[in-house]
Amino acid sequence: MVNIDQTIWQSAQTAQLAGVLSGIKDKAAMQAFLNDVLTPKEIIEISARLEAAKMLQNGATYDQVTNATKLSSRTVARISDWLKTGAGGYGVALSVISHADHAPPVSAA
Repeated sequence: MVNIDQTIWQSAQTAQLAGVLSGIKDKAAMQAFLNDVLTPKEIIEISARLEAAKMLQNGATYDQVTNATKLSSRTVARISDWLKTGAGGYGVALSVISHADHAPPVSAA
């Protein structure tokens, strides 16, 4: 990964946050954590940004992305830039989505 602003991650608090996020493996536990630390609006905004990145990676136009996500064209342009020259975080997240989309279904016991 490149272009990570290391000054953000030098404090014990931000390092702790990254550690907590990487340590929560259970989806329900992650949802509970995010529900407690973010507002519903923030959760929706972050989710829309992730969807925008996914759509852009799949070749959608800015207009298609803004219409589907209700994000501003400026935000979509920034996401596009981050996909190309960012720290690689969107790429990691999109890889997780792709892996989950291709995972075999879980059978009920």
